[in-house]
Amino acid sequence: MTKMETTATADQSDAAPERPLEGLLVVDLSQFLSGPYCSLRLSDLGARVIKIERAGQGDLSRQLYLSDTELGGDSTIFHAINRGKESLALDLKDPADLAALKALLVKADVMIQNFRPGVAERIGIGWEAVHALNPRLVMGSVSGYGTDGPWVGLPGQDLLAQARSGLMWLTGDATQGPVPMGLAVGDMFAGVALSQGILAALVRRGIDGRGRHVETSLLEALVDLQFEVLTTWLNDGRRMPSRSQTNSAHAYLGAPYGVYAAADGHLAIAMSPLDKLAALLDVPALAGLPSDAAFKQRDALKEAIAERVTDKTVAEWLAILQPADIWCAEVLNWQDLVEQEAFRRLDLLQTVTRDDGVSIDTTCTPMTFDGIRPKGRRAAPQVGEHSAAIRAEFGL
Repeated sequence: MTKMETTATADQSDAAPERPLEGLLVVDLSQFLSGPYCSLRLSDLGARVIKIERAGQGDLSRQLYLSDTELGGDSTIFHAINRGKESLALDLKDPADLAALKALLVKADVMIQNFRPGVAERIGIGWEAVHALNPRLVMGSVSGYGTDGPWVGLPGQDLLAQARSGLMWLTGDATQGPVPMGLAVGDMFAGVALSQGILAALVRRGIDGRGRHVETSLLEALVDLQFEVLTTWLNDGRRMPSRSQTNSAHAYLGAPYGVYAAADGHLAIAMSPLDKLAALLDVPALAGLPSDAAFKQRDALKEAIAERVTDKTVAEWLAILQPADIWCAEVLNWQDLVEQEAFRRLDLLQTVTRDDGVSIDTTCTPMTFDGIRPKGRRAAPQVGEHSAAIRAEFGL
């Protein structure tokens, strides 16, 4: 992988205004993706994140490999989720280490955990315990399915949560059966929801001085992700929508909404007037139809569009459709994407490094402040890399 230039990033970082969350201390006891994704968002915005890891083993995602690429003994997924954080190695079964954690929580602004429901309480760091230690502390908790009900004890894993949420059933063509998303969307959206809740609790703490317990789950995040279609279903006689037989992209939207194979790639076409498309595509069957035909005749119309789109390349279709204000786009893979000038203008990639020389190309926060995108320089830590310094600083 070609390493990106970091000089401009460093210069920009030095000149950048203070990031919004600088001065806040986050203690993160979570593992894998949902909780660490939340603390990553807070870290990107300037918070100091101290990651609590088990000595020796560390976060289990250090060994969760998405490929055979290894960086400094850790998986790329660990590096992606934990850049910019510090690592304090503790054994929470050791009374001395548990006491050290509690001493750190007294000075913290935020604590994040995604233990199985009930585990934090058994350890002695549940909400009531930490609130008594530090009434200003905001605690964020992520679970699979909440803290009550018959699913509480089930594994809170992303694929399983997708299956139970309805999202998997909603995705794909009608002939395919349920199709999972290609990303751990439950984990990530739960992390986003938790970060929003934590930020809201911090704002409220600035008003009344009191911390709060913010909770979410993978299932809640996945249900919220479907708010548009669920609202339609709830108010439409609870009739289950049908997915398109082919070229499906949205169960409630009619033709031409979908992705079509062209001569050399794929073309996505969103909401577009069928009469207008009839002329541009030279498909007379699309013209003069009643207003409800786009949905009621969806499969037949999509088949007619699909048959025609294969006749030209993606570039040829874009040259015809885009000037006519048809909503369409080429389907890009990652290599195609990073070569686009539009992508380069966003400046969404960075290279971060660790003291031992390990470096990794990764993404940045998806927002800017006063026109500047916050970027860090530090890669994900080694297990316990900062233990001695943190113990000395906080007198643990």
